[in-house]
Amino acid sequence: MTQKPGKPKKPTWVIDKERARRASAAETVWLFGLHAVRDALANPAREKLRLVVTRNALDRLGEDTAGIEPEITDPRVFDKTVPLAAESVHQGAALEVRPLKWGSISEVALREAPGETRPLLLALDRVTDPHNIGAILRSAEVFGARAVIAPARHSAPETGALAKTASGALERQPYLRVPNLADALISLKEMGFILIGLDGTGEQMLPDLLADLPGRAVCLVLGAEGPGMRDRTIELCDYITRIPYAADFGSLNVSNAAAVALYAATRQ
Repeated sequence: MTQKPGKPKKPTWVIDKERARRASAAETVWLFGLHAVRDALANPAREKLRLVVTRNALDRLGEDTAGIEPEITDPRVFDKTVPLAAESVHQGAALEVRPLKWGSISEVALREAPGETRPLLLALDRVTDPHNIGAILRSAEVFGARAVIAPARHSAPETGALAKTASGALERQPYLRVPNLADALISLKEMGFILIGLDGTGEQMLPDLLADLPGRAVCLVLGAEGPGMRDRTIELCDYITRIPYAADFGSLNVSNAAAVALYAATRQ
């Protein structure tokens, strides 16, 4: 019985090149949609690699492409040119970039935000939906939070979907993913931040507590919808509060809860 010849073994240099290409791709993000791409192009801190556009999208983006030579493609083959999810609403524009680097937690937490009424941070425990994170980044930017902090392994990374939902805020609002959320919270306490966890079981109302802490540096801590904050996160919080609600209906989407809490913190 003769054995069928197997596939010829690839040379080592070819294997190494393919591995390097995969590793490089894993370290990049494809942003899509006119708004997200335009804001990323305008961000000098963003490392830009490839700009793929249709002619119509390029006309709408304008002439300033941050020195990137646009790759113009036909709308009919755009989805085959750029590795985006099938449901991505790209509007004929996609930009390959490196994730932003915001610095250490101390650099971010102690950096004053323009127009802030009190030093304000937001920490997220296991919030993994990129659409929720994107909406939270928008609210954090609007209400002047210094940063949104989340664990690296249990949070949404920078993705095109997150950037599109953030509507440009990803380029301006620090989103710091840390190796260990508990360690980060301990560091924030040492910097003088008061940790306020939001949970439906909290007895004290958030606005009442904030009124008792005028001007104090605050980190609002929110957990994922459903499981909420982990036990260790709750233990580290100085206070557990809740948002006032009417009747027996007291559940908010985490991005809505974040927006309400940030607003309350800036009003005191």
